[in-house]
Amino acid sequence: MQAPAAAQSVPGPVHWASRADIPESWKRRFALIDRAGGPELPRFRDLTLGERMSVNFNVLAFLFGPIYYLIKGLWRQTISYLLLSIPAFALLDALGFERYERHVVLGFAALWSARANVGYYRKVVHGQGPWF
Repeated sequence: MQAPAAAQSVPGPVHWASRADIPESWKRRFALIDRAGGPELPRFRDLTLGERMSVNFNVLAFLFGPIYYLIKGLWRQTISYLLLSIPAFALLDALGFERYERHVVLGFAALWSARANVGYYRKVVHGQGPWF
């Protein structure tokens, strides 16, 4: 027995590699994330050092953090990371460790940078807006 014509014409999800709205640079990153086993990156060690850097470092996210995340539509992660960073700075100020704020800024910039590519992958490929 054959399925009705209406059921056959419903398209399935389009794979990210064939989507025209995704730039080639992101397709390369997405391919590396796929090779590493998806967003949890269980096979991360199988990638070369340069490939690992492509997956785990985003220069624009390092420099512009929350602004970059908002532009990419990762508002949930923006809220989460800001809710982590604001109390950290307030605690440093309250304890009199203002001179260490530069180190905390660099630490949060590294966090923004390290999570940007996988967060954007989850948003575009899986349709999930991750919180972390």
